[in-house]
Amino acid sequence: MRIQVKLYASLQRYAPEGTAIGQPFAVELPEQSSIAVLIIHLGIRPRETKVAFVDGRARAAIYRLQPGDEVGIFPPVGGG
Repeated sequence: MRIQVKLYASLQRYAPEGTAIGQPFAVELPEQSSIAVLIIHLGIRPRETKVAFVDGRARAAIYRLQPGDEVGIFPPVGGG
């Protein structure tokens, strides 16, 4: 199945070369893949992620993706 992914902040380094921060890019995954599978597929260590949104709604890592979903993944925010 094909989904669209947007990576933000420090996760941008896992996007294809030339992809701007927050710019969507297509990813092919097996049917019934979860957000956790997507994160691993992109080569991101799970501890580098804080929250994922699917079509604008926060979802848990076990959420099963559907063809055409748009997934935004954010890292933990630091600061002080």
